Amino acid sequence: MKVIVQIPALNEVETLESVISTIPKKIPGVKQLLIIVIDDGSDDGTAELAKKLGADDVIRHRSTRGLAEAFRSGVDYALTHGADILVNTDGDNQYPQDRIPDLIAPIISGEADIVIGDRQTDKIPHFSWGKKLLQKFGSKVVNWAAGTKIPDAASGFRAYSRTALLKLNLVTKFSYTMETIIQAGYKRLAIVSIRVKTNPKMRESRLFRSTPEHVMKSAAAIIRSFLMYRPYAFFGNLGLVLGAIGLIPFLRYLFLILSGSPGEHIQSLLLGVSLLTASLLSFALGVIADLIRINRQLIEDGLALQKAHQDEQSLSDNHRG
Repeated sequence: MKVIVQIPALNEVETLESVISTIPKKIPGVKQLLIIVIDDGSDDGTAELAKKLGADDVIRHRSTRGLAEAFRSGVDYALTHGADILVNTDGDNQYPQDRIPDLIAPIISGEADIVIGDRQTDKIPHFSWGKKLLQKFGSKVVNWAAGTKIPDAASGFRAYSRTALLKLNLVTKFSYTMETIIQAGYKRLAIVSIRVKTNPKMRESRLFRSTPEHVMKSAAAIIRSFLMYRPYAFFGNLGLVLGAIGLIPFLRYLFLILSGSPGEHIQSLLLGVSLLTASLLSFALGVIADLIRINRQLIEDGLALQKAHQDEQSLSDNHRG
């Protein structure tokens, strides 16, 4: 069993040592454990420090590409280097690295494809009540979209099996956390959570500049993923709502006919026709989007097979080497 622990980092000189030093060096059932730092365009010497601290490898981005791109780089590295499990933890030392054995245990036992550390956000002291509420609401929305029951959808403390890495494909450039859950739910990958306690806060988050920005970007990522994998659920429900609202003006007009004054309220008919037309368009868009989804699914299935083939070839080359 080969495990790679990846640490996305952007200017983490002050916290990186706390992260790397607390990663277990030996885990029962794990033959090889590698620590990889993804330096996302740091200018404070993060990459050099990572090497001094004993990181097995450092992936350097020449410019800052964002958390999702850093995660994608780690996934590519894990697949090409024969990892059975990829663990993600953050460079700000938010997560308890000593819980990595517990994080990967469900994958080793065959219980799960993805394991997510539940930070129990309602108990984090430095989270404001507003942030706690947003985290809880965001998780509920993601679970609704994905058909899952993950208490902390935004947590970046995660473990992925090789199967999960081969099947997941990232699109967003903001954050991979919610998109991968929605994809995993759609592709019927087994996801479980374990409760963890976060470490004391060492710095402010750099993922977003303000709460409104975070909300907007997270909402956009959720909506995009939902439309990609469950388009007819969205457009179908929208069509039903518009259709139901569109019937109201007709009922109003019928009532006015029975009352003897229809001519002065022809606008009711116009409004009803407009809403019903929008309803029909929503259903039509749903059908078209669902056909696109089916086509994309076939493409992704082919991509997964291609990844698996390249994976087998890479493992064979590494074995011969």
